[in-house]
Amino acid sequence: QVQLVESGGGLAQPGGSLRLSCAASGFTLGYYAIGWFRQAPGKEREGVLCKSSAGGARYYVDSVKGRFTISKDNAKNMVYLQMNSLKPWDTDVYYCSLRRSRTCCDSVDDWGEGTLVAVSS
Repeated sequence: QVQLVESGGGLAQPGGSLRLSCAASGFTLGYYAIGWFRQAPGKEREGVLCKSSAGGARYYVDSVKGRFTISKDNAKNMVYLQMNSLKPWDTDVYYCSLRRSRTCCDSVDDWGEGTLVAVSS
């Protein structure tokens, strides 16, 4: 049974940093593409970053380039989203997402419950 459990969200000041973690279980992380989405109230969920099974990263939002990075530890079945230089508009619920394929081109098959990130002074 696939499970994705996010943690690390919270309140950050503009310009600050947070690192989100996603504990993955029920599958072998190294075989699949995994990533992060985010969603604000009343808005559609949008992709942020994805990492393929081969390790290549794909950005879906230009505004996070140079600020957010995705990494994973296949041995620990953990995925991370390092968020630096946070902006107020980064405030969203962030979701860990699994594609049961090797690339980031396919649709998401599994979601975590989400973790809230709030950026405010």
